[in-house]
Amino acid sequence: MYYDGTWNVHGGGIFGLLIIGLIIYLVVRPNSHSTSSYRSSDRSLELLKERYAKGEISDEEYERKKRNLRD
Repeated sequence: MYYDGTWNVHGGGIFGLLIIGLIIYLVVRPNSHSTSSYRSSDRSLELLKERYAKGEISDEEYERKKRNLRD
C-alpha cells in the first residue's frame, strides 16, 4: 500500500473505510440534536420538581407547568 499524492490509495481498504465512516458520522450527527433537547426537558422537569418540593410553587402551578413541559 502506498500513497500517490492523490485521493487514491492503492492496495488499502482501511483508508476507504475511514472515509465511509466519516461520511456516515457526518450524516448521523445532525440527528443527535433531538437527544439533546430531550435531556434539556428532563433537566427542566427536575428543576420544576425541586421548586415544588421547596414549596416555591403551588400544586396547580406545578401540574400546569409539568403538562407544558411534556407537550
